[in-house]
Amino acid sequence: MAAEVHFSAPEIPEPTLMETVLRYGLFFGALFQLVCVWAIMLPDPKCPETDSDGLESKTWETVKKPKASAAQLSKKAKKESKKKR
Repeated sequence: MAAEVHFSAPEIPEPTLMETVLRYGLFFGALFQLVCVWAIMLPDPKCPETDSDGLESKTWETVKKPKASAAQLSKKAKKESKKKR
């Protein structure tokens, strides 16, 4: 008969400490991402509709009020100093 050929499985070394830490770190990172996506998908039951309307009106009032910038204030100061001359 023909010569028998024996194939042996390649030796797989034991994982090092860094490989183990990396594997579990990636696992927990994936779980954390799933929890974050799940939290975004769930509606917020604590926020009633009337409270959000009140917040929107407050922010609109603050947007409507003009605020002087630093450049405008310096121009105003220069004009006043010229008037005093």
